[in-house]
Order: sequence, then C-alpha cells, then structure tokens
Amino acid sequence: MTENPTLPELIDMQIRSTGPMSVATYMGLCLTHPRQGYYKSADPLGAKGDFVTAPEISQMFGELVGFFFANIFQQMGSPKAFTLLELGPGRGTLMADMLRVACRVEGFRDALDLRLFETNPSLIAEQHARLEPYDPKWIDGFDKVGDGPLLVVANEFFDALPIRQFVRGTEGWHERMVGLVDGKRAFGLSPTPIPQSAMPDAIADAEPNAVFEVGLAAGEVTARLARTISAQGGVLLAIDYGYGTTQTGETLQGVRRHAYDDVLTSPGETDLSAHVDFEAIGNVAAKAGLAVHPLLGQGQFLTRLGINDRAKALSAANPGSAADIASAKARLIAPHQMGDLFKAFCAASPGLMPPGFTQ
Repeated sequence: MTENPTLPELIDMQIRSTGPMSVATYMGLCLTHPRQGYYKSADPLGAKGDFVTAPEISQMFGELVGFFFANIFQQMGSPKAFTLLELGPGRGTLMADMLRVACRVEGFRDALDLRLFETNPSLIAEQHARLEPYDPKWIDGFDKVGDGPLLVVANEFFDALPIRQFVRGTEGWHERMVGLVDGKRAFGLSPTPIPQSAMPDAIADAEPNAVFEVGLAAGEVTARLARTISAQGGVLLAIDYGYGTTQTGETLQGVRRHAYDDVLTSPGETDLSAHVDFEAIGNVAAKAGLAVHPLLGQGQFLTRLGINDRAKALSAANPGSAADIASAKARLIAPHQMGDLFKAFCAASPGLMPPGFTQ
C-alpha cells in the first residue's frame, strides 16, 4: 500500500479489513470522501464534465423557478426575513437565474438570507463569483438556517444521495453488498435474510430476484427540512428523475464523460446516482405536517409556469438565437427528453398554493 492510497485502494482495504460494505456505504465513499470523493473533485458539470443539468441548458429553467419562489414569497405576505436554501447549487447558475427574476418583486431582495449547501471547493468558487452580490452563506448542515420561513430548492440533489439495495430471495430479502472477488470489486448478497414484514406493502408481491432500493439518506434530509418548514413556514421544491410510487427496480447508475460507466470500476471518478422514490419522501414530508402536492413531470411543471411564453419573448428579443431557444425548450419539456423522466415535487405549508402545482 502506498503512503497516499487512492480512493479505490482505500475502499478495497476497508473491505479486506471489515468485510463487504453496503451499497450506501460504497456510494457515500465514492461521492463524498473528504479528499477524493467525486463531489470533492473538479467541476463535473458541462460539456467537459460528466453531465449537464437543466439550468445549464437554458436560462428559462431558472427564471421560471424564480417566479415560483417569488409567488410563494408574496403568498406568505412578503415576510421581512426568510431563508432561501439551495441544495447542491452546481455552478450557481440556477440561483443566479432565479434571483434575477425573484428580486424584481418588492421586498424580496431585502428580506433574502441566501444559504447554499455545497461541499465541492471548485463549485463553491464559481457560486461565489455568480452570487456574491446576494451575500450567500455556505452551510454544511440543514439546521443552520434562520428563524423565518424556509424556501428550499433542490435540482438533481436527491438522486445523488446514497441508497441501500435489497434483492428478493426464496427466504426473504437480502441486502446487496460490495465485496472483493479475486481482488476485484463485485456485488454480492448478505447471507442474513430480512423478513418480508420489514418491507413496504407496495412490494409484497415482488418477483424472485427483484431489486428494491431504499433512500434512507433522502428520507433523513427530507425529514429535517420538513420539520423546519412545518415550524417556520415555507416550501420544498425538488426536481429530479425518479418515480411517483414505491416500486421495485434497479436504477443505480454510473455516468462518466456523458456516457454510462460501470459503478464499481472507477470510485471517485464516476458520478453515481439512483432514481428518487418521491412517494417515500412525500410520506416523510406529510408526517411532518406539510401538504404534499401531486407530483408533476418537469415538462408539465415548466409549461404551467409559462415556458412557452417565455421562449417566445426570448426569441423575439434574440431572433438570431430562436432555433437554439426552441431546441433548449424541447430538451427541457419534451416527453422523450427531460419532460417526463424528470419530476417536480412540492411539499409546502398548508394553505399555500404553489404555482404550477395548483391551478
């Protein structure tokens, strides 16, 4: 072993020392290891990175989300102080586009306390460059917000939280683990069965070898935020790929340089993610006292907020870019692109009428 072992070497050493690790532990090390985790490394976004997010496709995405939060602010009576928190802000593009719109509303800018949950030093530098006029503060815990209403936006955040995987066997469910076979990382199953009674009713009739993914981290994050919103007022808007009802199915995937990559091959260099179980986090939010609104496809959400009118206005102001604007709009809302795969989830204080979700 070298004096400065690589992340793959550290993972293999841990497996040799303590035995196979859960998929959640493996994902956590790959993505957030303090020195070599994927989200501690260079900027993963854009054409030179591993993936492109909706805010990087078009300013229309962030502008419409900005309108959403400006409307919520007004519905809450334009409070004198509130916290706007973004989880995983990327390069700060989404928030910059949001605030360009939202700060046109009287009182919004003066009341704003901007908080950003981010761990990547390179991205923090980019966020600072874009958002410095709004005096952002970076936090590493979900309890570090003010006493006023809490407005939360999370775009492609929940999909990156670690999941556990369980496989249906003849005697019950077995947790999938990451171990070593002939010195190479490989998936296997824990020999200890987990009884069916410990699993949700929704998967009671699962077929043999079915895979069930559990996002305990997503549930914990939702619970913390929902408790604060329930006590102080506010809203959680999460946009991500996922499904609306708890179900079986293997969705863990690796992406590297805009192509699928084996999840076990390059720890720390590959983006790992899994589809979000929106029913599960909705149940957590409802238990905390929030009103959970019907899940929308991203295309439906953006269309209801007025993306067609916004695209027309942008095209009229920039006729030379009309084709690019139309292409970006299609990528965001077309069913066969991001429109159906990505979902918009909203949990809010009872009585609020979140635009797009209520008509």
